[in-house]
Amino acid sequence: MPFPVNTPVEKMTGPYARRWWALIVLCLSLLIVVMANTSLIVAAPDMTKDLGLSSSDLQWVIDGYTVPYAALMLVLGSIGDKYSRRGALVTGLLIFAGGSVMGSLVDQTGLVITARAIMGVGAAVVMPATLSLLVAIFPRAERAAAITAWTATSGLAIAVGPLVAGWLLEDHAWGSTFLINVPIAVAAVVGALALVPPSKAEKMGRIDYVGGLLSIVSVGSLVYATIEGPHFGWGVGPITAAVVAGVGLLAFVAWELRHPQPMLDVRKFRLRPFSGSMLAVLFFFFGTFGAIYYATQFLQFVLGYDALETGMRLLPLAGAVFVGAAITGRLTPKLGMKPMVTAGMVIGTAGVFLLTRIESGSTYTDFLPTMLMLGFAIGLSVSPATDTIMGSFPESELGVGGGANDTALELGGSLGIAILGSLLGTAYRDKLTDLVGGHLPAAALDTAKDSVGGGLAVAEQVAKNPTGGAQQAQALVDAVHESFAHGVAQTSLVGGIIMAAGALIVLAVLPGRKAAAKHPTEEPAAESERELADSL
Repeated sequence: MPFPVNTPVEKMTGPYARRWWALIVLCLSLLIVVMANTSLIVAAPDMTKDLGLSSSDLQWVIDGYTVPYAALMLVLGSIGDKYSRRGALVTGLLIFAGGSVMGSLVDQTGLVITARAIMGVGAAVVMPATLSLLVAIFPRAERAAAITAWTATSGLAIAVGPLVAGWLLEDHAWGSTFLINVPIAVAAVVGALALVPPSKAEKMGRIDYVGGLLSIVSVGSLVYATIEGPHFGWGVGPITAAVVAGVGLLAFVAWELRHPQPMLDVRKFRLRPFSGSMLAVLFFFFGTFGAIYYATQFLQFVLGYDALETGMRLLPLAGAVFVGAAITGRLTPKLGMKPMVTAGMVIGTAGVFLLTRIESGSTYTDFLPTMLMLGFAIGLSVSPATDTIMGSFPESELGVGGGANDTALELGGSLGIAILGSLLGTAYRDKLTDLVGGHLPAAALDTAKDSVGGGLAVAEQVAKNPTGGAQQAQALVDAVHESFAHGVAQTSLVGGIIMAAGALIVLAVLPGRKAAAKHPTEEPAAESERELADSL
């Protein structure tokens, strides 16, 4: 075959012969954009020490990636639809690689955050492009299996990111966790040109840039307020951002309802399969990302595992994803998507509730059932929900469909880490104050209350201080561990309640198999496509 592949999918008379090879490229591209988030969790302690990061700095090193990632996917997915989905994939990979190179070289906090933001822009191009290309390349009969593989890759990346980062940190500085993305991105670019055929929407009208701008403002402001407010206080900035997000969302809905060719037809939310699936993805990743975020910290700071050991202990989650994906691939065609999605949410919710038993004497085996249940739930429920979301969009809007699905995923994960992380911090601070509030100087207490890492650092200083000593230092370490375990248990209770509420909402919204058969998601998509053709 020629290099690059030049025949567009839309001009092929039958299914693309090398579509399964193309799927490997799409999954490889997805792998690195998800790994970029999870790998930083284990690299954070080294970065904090080397760069002297405050709690606020570290939060924005992590979330500098998240804000553009979540805010831009809908718009960039639409641009990929109109001009070139494969071109969008390649462009996004190159932007992502450029940001990774920058992140590996800089040694100032502001520049690291900038590098992460550039990577987030690249990821916002790549992720919807992978889904839109997948749906364009695969015939309907094979699409569910391909989406299952795509979903399993997301779950794999959650575990592989910390493992690879931990392996690199054994002998290299934290910058290596950025640099590892570059050869993978280059390989994905070459693979995209060699194996992924060109694709774009035929007869697509003008892009709704006003709606796109409103979506960027709304989602970006919401993510910013969610990150900044719970962690650092609801000052002028977060409150303003929350107001802008609310006003922007109302303006977006009003504009899209009146626009003849909207960026996202918000009427789709009247369709129960679509709205239920979007809510399932959002609620599920809210609890999953939040739980993994603080479970990983417990493994590192309380149990004392290094980065590599922590990554290895997340591998069962990846294995469970593949088991769940294999089961959903067999059962969803027989039972329908509603039982699989709701079963996955119930299992994931139960896994989060198990963490309410965590205490200072807990070990890795207390976390293992939760890791297995969350991984299994990801494999079981996310691919049917994603398949339903993508099936709600016509060929001309596959990038928008991918952007909508991925925005729900990333927004849910961001909300989970921000809200549950904030609750964890509050519970940790309150408990630590009760335990050692009268035994530490004010400055030392403030540092210890800032984070579990700060508490352990204060304990090290107490051990070195002649007025302190090993006994007092150990007492502080025990108090820090007890406070953090208390925070994990309390936060898991709230997270489990939110996920349980989400599961009930999804159960109520998703139609049964008979109702879904009467109103399939493809019908509105086809109707939208006919309306678009008539308007051109």
